[in-house]
Amino acid sequence: MDYVSDPDAATELTELGPSGGRFDTDDDARLAALYSYPEHLDRCWVRANMISSLDGAATDDGKSGGLAGSGDRAVFTRMRQECDVVLVGASTVRIENYSGAQMTVAQRQARQRRGQAELPPIAVITHSADFEHDAKIFTRTEVPPMIMTSRESVEDARGRFGAVAEVLDASGAQTDRVDPGEVLRILAERGLRRVLSEGGPSLISLLIEHDLLDELCVTIAPILVGGSARRIATGSGEAHTRMRRSHLLTDDEGYLYMRYVKDE
Repeated sequence: MDYVSDPDAATELTELGPSGGRFDTDDDARLAALYSYPEHLDRCWVRANMISSLDGAATDDGKSGGLAGSGDRAVFTRMRQECDVVLVGASTVRIENYSGAQMTVAQRQARQRRGQAELPPIAVITHSADFEHDAKIFTRTEVPPMIMTSRESVEDARGRFGAVAEVLDASGAQTDRVDPGEVLRILAERGLRRVLSEGGPSLISLLIEHDLLDELCVTIAPILVGGSARRIATGSGEAHTRMRRSHLLTDDEGYLYMRYVKDE
């Protein structure tokens, strides 16, 4: 997914609840207030942003972009503006053909005023670092991606991608696997504490299983998909983490935009 906001195509949103009201998606101050991260973070705060059909599918025709609408693209862009780093899984990079983050001059200047880099890097969790050299993650980006791979793959990956990416050993006790806790330790050490995970389902499930997900933002698309599409979180591990609603938005197309934060 590679969204750049169009300032001439704002979608009117309604905040549901006792204090809700209508506003357009080009109201930067309102969206920023809804999707800002906690202040003075001393650790990584992990937000996941996913989209689902009404019947629970994470993709339409194999890609999440098939579910998106104009409001979802605006919210997606806002969340990228707020984060320090975008965290994704290898399968999502391949399926969605991810590129680096793209932002307007005004968006870059706003990030600089907040003390952030002009663009957030993309950090990819991959056990084997099996990518094509012409993938957009390497060829269409201003910021080299961070390849977070296993100890057993890191040297080979540095040999193949060291000129176009930063390759890092993110293993824990298992040298053939990436440890999500180690990934967050590395990011926090670099000051990249406002983390935005854009999936896919396996990565979101891994974060949930290890109790590393602080909040989940879900767009519900008014679309039925059926078939065998995966849920937004799919894995072998299970958890029971109580979340509380932060806000709920809707638009005239019938999309729902939900933000839930861990209940602590």
